[in-house]
This record gives sequence, C-alpha cells and structure tokens, in this order.
Amino acid sequence: MDAATLTYDTLRFGEFEDFPDTSEPVWILGKEYNALTEKDDILSDVTSRLWFTYRKNFPPIGGTGPTSDTGWGCMLRCGQMILGEALLCRHLGRNWRWNRDEKQREEYISILNAFIDKKDSYYSIHQIAQMGVGEGKPIGQWYGPNTVAQVLKKLAVFDTWSRLVVHVAMDNTVVIEEIKRLCMPWLDAAEACGDAEAGGDLNGCLEGACAMAEEETALWRPLVLLIPLRLGLSDINEAYIETLKQCFMLPQSLGVIGGKPNSAHYFIGYVGEELIYLDPHTTQPAVDPCEDSQVPDETYHCQHPPCRMHICELDPSIAAGFFCRTEDEFDDWCMRIRRLSCRRGGLPMFELVDSQPCHMVSVDVLNLTPDFSDSDRLERFFDSEDEEFEILSL
Repeated sequence: MDAATLTYDTLRFGEFEDFPDTSEPVWILGKEYNALTEKDDILSDVTSRLWFTYRKNFPPIGGTGPTSDTGWGCMLRCGQMILGEALLCRHLGRNWRWNRDEKQREEYISILNAFIDKKDSYYSIHQIAQMGVGEGKPIGQWYGPNTVAQVLKKLAVFDTWSRLVVHVAMDNTVVIEEIKRLCMPWLDAAEACGDAEAGGDLNGCLEGACAMAEEETALWRPLVLLIPLRLGLSDINEAYIETLKQCFMLPQSLGVIGGKPNSAHYFIGYVGEELIYLDPHTTQPAVDPCEDSQVPDETYHCQHPPCRMHICELDPSIAAGFFCRTEDEFDDWCMRIRRLSCRRGGLPMFELVDSQPCHMVSVDVLNLTPDFSDSDRLERFFDSEDEEFEILSL
C-alpha cells in the first residue's frame, strides 16, 4: 500500500475527532440538525458531498506539466467541490444521499466524470489549471477564491448538459436585473420584438426568435451565484460573523470556499462558533473510469467526521456560493437576503440591488471571452489578492 493510500486511510479511520455532542443546532448547507439525536444524519449528509482532494499520477497537465497537484491545487479542489455541490443539486436534488453499497444513478456518474483528472473532463484539474493560465496564473500557482470563481464561470459555458449560468458578483454587489437577464435570455429577445413591433419590423424579429434554440427559451436556466468577498484585512472582521453563519442557513446555500492563507477549505456549515469543512489536503492516487464509464467513487466521499475550525481563524478572503434552480428560488433568496440585511447584530457582507448602480463597471465592458488573455486587466478586476480589492469594514 503506497504512502498516499496510507495517508487517506489514516485520515479516514484514525485522526479525526468525533462530531461533538451539543445542544446547539448544526447547519449543513441549508439544513438544520440536532447533534444529540441526528448524528448519523449529519454524517450521511457530509459523506454525500463530493470530496475532491489532491491527487497524484494523473496525466500531465498540458501534456508536459505536473502529474500531481499536491501543494498548490487546494483552492482548485475547493472550487470543484462547490461546483460539484451545485451539480448534485441540479441533477439529483439537495436530499440525495450517497450509499457506497448501492448502484449509483446515471446522473451521479455523469457528474463525477465531469471532474475526473484528465484533460477532456469539463471541470478537471487540467481544465481549471489551463484556463487559469489565461488569467495570468501559471500552472502550479496557488489561486485565490476570486480567481477560481472566474475560471469555473468560463468552464461552465461548455457544459451543455447542465446548462448552468455561473455568475460571479463583483464589487460586493448582486444585481437582480443582471442575473435575471442571464438566466432568462428570452427577455432580451422579447424586448427586441417589442422594439421591432414599434418600428414596423416585426417579421425579422419573429424569424430571429424562432431561430433561438429551444433550451435558450426555457423560463429559467439554473443559477450558480458566486460572491467573492474580503471580510477584513488580515483577520475576519467579527462584525460579519453572524451574517456569515446565516448564509449557511439559507436553503440555496452552496457553502463557502476560503480557509487560511495558502490553505484552502470548503466550508459547508457551522455549529456554535465552529465552521464545518471538507479538507482537500490529502493526496490520493488518481482514479481512472472503468470501460463502462463507471467510476470507483469511494475516495470521492469523506467518510470520517468532518473537520472543524473556529470561525475567527477564517482568512477574510472568501467566496460564498448559492444555487437557484428556478426563478422562484432566486426570488426567495433575494427576500431572505433583504431580511438578513435588516437584522441587528451583524453587517451585510454584500449589497443586493435591483439594477446596476451607475458607478459600477460592467464585466461586459471588459469584453471578456473564454480566450481572454489580458492578464493585467484580468488581475485588476478578478484577483482576490489584488491590493485594490475593496475591503468591507465598519
């Protein structure tokens, strides 16, 4: 048995503190549990999340690059985990549970294949690392949460099965109008028809509308909303702690990616003053799919009690994620966020507005495409380690 497998088995069976017996509520991605009576349910929920860790002995990235991401790929793996959770919600639902002894559903196998460590998987370490090169991040360099969010946004365009809209809200601001136009592209076509009808050119508009693909006229494309934030300078501003906790209570929650400096984690909930997280810092051998596309999946699920850390230890640079399958779910999320902003005892982490404020620079102005390679401009707008990143403070 090689060292990586030994490390995995040790982590799995020997060195993790059991989940605490506490009367305080436990929140995991929008679901509340009682640790005294529902510990098995908590562990089942945690185990059912996709757990992406360091891997070794995968095909070289770019053909000649590294064959392991140990030491540099932790934030990339956390990005995989938060997007993997979105895909589980999209195709299987939040209540789906993984059982190692059951035959897995085809949708689950398709999701897992999208993350296998090879160049032609939609969200593989290969795709994320190589897309990052276009953003000024050489292969093997550590990412911040902001950067990985932008990479996932670009890669999701090619996933025609899931048809997600991945939106990265910049400047600590979520613009409702902008999101609805992205998730309901037929709105622009309808407006164009209205303008054409007023101008007497309705025939051409109708032809254009008929030419839209059927999936483009769907009422709502499922939304993955990623919000990069910096909640302090070197340490998290305690004024945001209660608000951060509330995010894990929302039914649309995908969790948070962040951690400690140069050590990323995927945070999925909290209990008391401790955050609950999945840790990617375990090196496991790369997995090859079987000939029938089935994937040996045991190592993609964390089967030990989840890790915990005090919330004050969190690095202030994070990205919070939310998933809205329908427009009603998005409207419900907006309502809940507005209620949170009116509560006392914590500061809002971001602003929710109906339309884009005039002082904001639209991402469209940058004319970004998947081939965009102007790393200087890209880092100015998207790199979470940028010194000019707006700091939220009292």
